[in-house]
Amino acid sequence: MTTRLFGERVQRREDGRLVTGQGRYLDDLGRDALAAAFVRSPHAHARIRDIDVSAALDVDGLVAIYTWEDLPERVRDPLPLLIPHPALTHGRTAYCLARDVVRHVGEPVVMVVATDRYLAEDAAALIEVEYEFLKPVVGIEEAVQGVHLVHEDVPGNVGAHLVQEVPDATGRGARDAVDAAPHVLEFRLDIERSASMPLEGRGVYARWDPDDRSLRVYSSTQTSTSVRMALAAKLGLPLPSVEVIAPDVGGGFGVKIVHPWPEEVLVPWAAMLLGREVKWAEDRREHFVSSAHERAQVQHVRVGFDDEGRLHGLDVTIQHDHGAYTPYGIIVPIITATQLLGPYRVGAYRVEFSSIYTNTVQVTPYRGAGRPQGVFCMERTMDRIAAHLGMDRTAVRAANFIQPDQFPYDQGLMFQDGRPLIYDSGDYPESLRMLKELIGWDAFPAEKERAAAEGRTIGIGIGCYVEGTGVGPYEGGHVQVTSDGRVHVSTGLTSQGQGHETVFAQIAATELGVPIDRVSVVTGDTRRFGYAVGTFASRAAVMSGNAIALACRKVRDKALRIAADALEADPRDLEIVDGDVRVVGNPGAAVPLATVAVLSNPLRYAFDEEAKRATQFTGTASMDRPPVDEGEEPGLEGRDYYSPVRSTFASGMHAAVVETDPGTAEIRILRYAVVHDCGKLINPMIVEGQIHGGVAQGVGGALYERMVYDGHGQLLNASFMDFLMPYATEVPRIETAHLETPSPLNPLGIKGAGEAGVIPVSAVVAAAVEDAEGITISRMPISPSDLYDLRRAAG
Repeated sequence: MTTRLFGERVQRREDGRLVTGQGRYLDDLGRDALAAAFVRSPHAHARIRDIDVSAALDVDGLVAIYTWEDLPERVRDPLPLLIPHPALTHGRTAYCLARDVVRHVGEPVVMVVATDRYLAEDAAALIEVEYEFLKPVVGIEEAVQGVHLVHEDVPGNVGAHLVQEVPDATGRGARDAVDAAPHVLEFRLDIERSASMPLEGRGVYARWDPDDRSLRVYSSTQTSTSVRMALAAKLGLPLPSVEVIAPDVGGGFGVKIVHPWPEEVLVPWAAMLLGREVKWAEDRREHFVSSAHERAQVQHVRVGFDDEGRLHGLDVTIQHDHGAYTPYGIIVPIITATQLLGPYRVGAYRVEFSSIYTNTVQVTPYRGAGRPQGVFCMERTMDRIAAHLGMDRTAVRAANFIQPDQFPYDQGLMFQDGRPLIYDSGDYPESLRMLKELIGWDAFPAEKERAAAEGRTIGIGIGCYVEGTGVGPYEGGHVQVTSDGRVHVSTGLTSQGQGHETVFAQIAATELGVPIDRVSVVTGDTRRFGYAVGTFASRAAVMSGNAIALACRKVRDKALRIAADALEADPRDLEIVDGDVRVVGNPGAAVPLATVAVLSNPLRYAFDEEAKRATQFTGTASMDRPPVDEGEEPGLEGRDYYSPVRSTFASGMHAAVVETDPGTAEIRILRYAVVHDCGKLINPMIVEGQIHGGVAQGVGGALYERMVYDGHGQLLNASFMDFLMPYATEVPRIETAHLETPSPLNPLGIKGAGEAGVIPVSAVVAAAVEDAEGITISRMPISPSDLYDLRRAAG
């Protein structure tokens, strides 16, 4: 068996367990626990006048009812603002249970605990809350008028305002550069609100041990270590007394990186108070109205360019709808503002965004996290320039590409991690060449003519992006080789189905020279690894992958030192192959890694035949050295951390061919092609799976998924009956090609891949529909009804 597994198409190791029902999701746990349910606001904006629980008190099985007034100090305080920023001058977060005022439909007002979920829901239904209605603020355009306020102390509903500007090489500002350019275009773009739909929503299950005063919490989270720290702070517990475990998580997509959710605080608090296990699992309607949404932005673009399509200046103003609260700060609009630049040299650039409160569900990152909006803006701009000049759309892009010899390339902005926006590597001209070949760009005009002759309308679109991945500050890895030769890997970040169990095992097997079936991987369990940041922003492979590799290298170095003593050889002459440490060129002079693990831990007691080798009377130890040398530790294990100076930047280009129905205006994707560059590939098959899943999600965002609010702030499509998502039948076959430009920033040369697939899809589909119909597309998603209306408006 080969142990050089980095870069190989190793089958996912976790799938057998998951597809045969052996997974342990949140709702599989705590079957005998008390159940929590919540009374949530039916109004988008209202003052709470009274809460009457008397009718619920007679429900059999009721255990407790809590309102904000029942909560203790710290638990009754507002939830933390996780990522403060100087531009977020009016950050506001919710309470665990609403205090005085509710600001969106679905905000939790009362918590009910009963012996099962049905009884808890029955009791919740009997609780009467008296509201005084307040005027809701719905939509960006109403919010910016500032006539009615979401928060009384936030003038104009503006939570944050930020301007970033980079002058051109002559020092000229973007607005002057645009004004002086030979050609100027100005237009508005809109992206509507959407949300992720993980198979299992949020959930939390808590156990309190009153004897040793320890708390164990299972949460469907993307950051178990941060939930642990938040709970210790909120509940006044010593950090070592709190354990948080992320079980199998049925999809995260960003919504579960937010923490602590009200339920993540309230359920453990109730478990401590009641001395009983308590569990809450989010239902689908709760996910729609009380978790988080994303995407909604209005963008105003002014661009100046020359006769060859080269950008002279770009001036973008963004209005970002962040809903009722800002628990995750302004990360989403910052990403839009910075990642908008894509693979291009823009000249002078100015971006200004305002982050606006509305009486709707809060906005936090959703897969792509602001990048789809940014790419939509830039790629629509490229297409407008091409149309204005009568140029091929790929030629305009090529005229503005950063060239391979210009890396590292400093865009002059500050990225979401507070570090300079400096691209590490890439080859955008080669990506474009590969994509044009893959989709058949140059032959498409003839194909379009043939289709037209048959009465069919088809079009082609393209979209390019650069994605900041592997953001810091750090992740860690721990690797232990036990005396049975098994390798145990743990890292603190969590998994939501990405294939971490496979790729981290590939890295460890390759670094240590052991068969992969000897490697086990644990993620998201604070009992095994207490320091971590979390899984988001396409960072897991870059951050934990490199940390695990560094930890493995420590273990390997120690194994070679110990084996060198046993083999009476120089460590520099040793290698590890198939789990044996052996002399290079002399495979017969070898010692199993399992034996090395035994020798690494001097023993007094023999538990088995292997352990007997490490006991004190075997005669193998030197009498001139202590059993454990100075500076060494017992055991064959290592721990290390990876903390990058700044992010890596993956990139890619997508193209699609669509057909539009002349009668029904239905839009069908006929072909979809992707060229993707995430540096060195750990497992091409898993990267392709990530891309395919992302594209499927992007198709949903381009053609189906939107959150529809009425003027009262009621979400009109808060169920799977009304919220459309693509079936497999709507997702085309995705043709994928890889380009590898290794990152110079980390030992493995890798970049992230988790969000790439979703990022450019709306821009690509918009361009393809526009090409098919000859109608300008400036708002996404686009439905058949939307296209029908555009046709009528165009005459």
